[in-house]
Amino acid sequence: MSRTHYTPQQPAGGKRPQRMEKKNLPVAKLEQWRSSLLLALIMLAMAVLALWAVWLQVISNDFLQEKGAARYSRLLEIAAPRGKIYDRNMLVLASNVPAQAIWIIPEEVKMTPAQESALAKLLDMSVSDIRKKVAKDDKRFVYLRRQVPQDIADQIKNLKIAGIYAQKEVKRDYPQGDVFAHLTGFTNIEGQGQDGIEWSYNKTIEGKPGTRRVIRDRIGNVIEDEGVVEPAVPGEDVVLSLDARVQYIVFNALREVVDVKGAKSASAMVVDTQTGEVLAMANYPSFDPNSRVGLTGDQLRNRALTDVFEPGSTLKPFAVSLALEQGVVAPTTMIDAQGGKLTIGDATISDSHPNGALTVEQVIQKSSNVGTSKIALKLKPEDMWNMFNNLGFGQSYKVGFPSVAAGILRPYKSWMPIEQATMSYGHGIAMSLLQLTHAYTVFARDGDIIPLTFIKASTADAVQGKKVYSPKTVAAMRKMMEMATEPGGTAPKAQVIGYRVAGKTGTAYKVEGNGYNKNKYVASFAGLAPASKPRIVVTVMVDEPPAAEHFGGLIAAPVFSQIVSETLRTLSVAPDAPYKTAISTVGVEESF
Repeated sequence: MSRTHYTPQQPAGGKRPQRMEKKNLPVAKLEQWRSSLLLALIMLAMAVLALWAVWLQVISNDFLQEKGAARYSRLLEIAAPRGKIYDRNMLVLASNVPAQAIWIIPEEVKMTPAQESALAKLLDMSVSDIRKKVAKDDKRFVYLRRQVPQDIADQIKNLKIAGIYAQKEVKRDYPQGDVFAHLTGFTNIEGQGQDGIEWSYNKTIEGKPGTRRVIRDRIGNVIEDEGVVEPAVPGEDVVLSLDARVQYIVFNALREVVDVKGAKSASAMVVDTQTGEVLAMANYPSFDPNSRVGLTGDQLRNRALTDVFEPGSTLKPFAVSLALEQGVVAPTTMIDAQGGKLTIGDATISDSHPNGALTVEQVIQKSSNVGTSKIALKLKPEDMWNMFNNLGFGQSYKVGFPSVAAGILRPYKSWMPIEQATMSYGHGIAMSLLQLTHAYTVFARDGDIIPLTFIKASTADAVQGKKVYSPKTVAAMRKMMEMATEPGGTAPKAQVIGYRVAGKTGTAYKVEGNGYNKNKYVASFAGLAPASKPRIVVTVMVDEPPAAEHFGGLIAAPVFSQIVSETLRTLSVAPDAPYKTAISTVGVEESF
């Protein structure tokens, strides 16, 4: 086998072809300014990202954490314990007791008919009412009842009903019940004061709520407690001037005149003449502040402060005292009572009994309208108005309670002679029992009127008041009012064994609409004891007493006597008439 050799052919001419040289292709180049700009933009973007990272992780860290925490972290309010209310001897009048709010998630509730019936009984609800609440499928949270007593809540828990839950809360408790109801007032279900001391001192008693931070899951359940952020500040306690012992005395006396005698309602007050402290203020009928279901306005209303009435003859001592003060008359000045009739213009003023000539002392003792009118007409209307104004009539008295009535005292420039005359014996002028009580402190002291308070005084020192009459005038009037409680006066039933008392009866027609209802009366008595050195002022108002006993000397004076007798002994006040063991109840009826 032969091998064949390949020999490349050469082109003609014997020359070898030349090698083609490799040439460089042109490369696209970026202009210098464009490359610089691009680099700058890249560097700027990196700087912005770096700054944004610093902003997020350093400067805005708290903000971002707050936003993140807001998705699961919550601040819950810690209720501040409400302060207690005490009487002057530290007897509890209002306090807090543990309670539970019973609530449900309707879609989770499952219970048998027996459980349903037991639950309704424990909550004092009807089965139908419970079913209505359970039927609210559009809600995830429904209260069945708030402020359920702890023992009832425990019994509900033992029923083991699915979908029913309890939450701790506090219920306001009033251990003295209806006796102090109009004084303590009450709170609403959220613990805010609504009436009485609870309302007027709410900011003091309620304290300051605190906060605590918790972590909740997506459906709202608390899964972790992170602790207290701001502690709650408990409310302050309030110590009243009221004496529970005296309050019970007054309340029981009023209950008797309403429930036994048949009056529509009654109110009374007792004031310490040395300090102006109100020792008792009661109204009957009353109410239980622990259970206010179905109550009416008549029961809730603090009539001693809110109701105004024409005080009748209890006002006679003031106009006569002004006449004594100005020297217009003296205690022994003779006044012609004109047989019990005095005509002024088209009107005639009458006495319940015909009287002839009376001394000024006898005018008060026998409660003569004619005699008082003739004395008052000797006075200037402006002077008489100024006296009434200084006594607080026609003014809303500031004692911290809601709805305190101002009463009615018209400007003196519009007075007609007949109006000046009738106002002197308590007609055509109106006031609350509080205002009348306040005014009578002037006769229990040396002619100065002192402010009243429902808060216990911080010192036993006697307070200074505003001078209205001189001590001489007050001494003379006190003697006249003592005569009114003795045989021959209008109020012998006001007498108290062992003590001298002084006071004045009042009887007036009840104002209804634009006039008087001459079938309805308001009977009253205002006085002080012991008469030799007054320690207390006591006032009594009886609304719509029975017709047979509608005079103040018959229905209100005995209530005064009962209150004074028990109160002076409770306060350990020494008797000033130890040898007076029998009481004469022979007297005359006052005019009105």
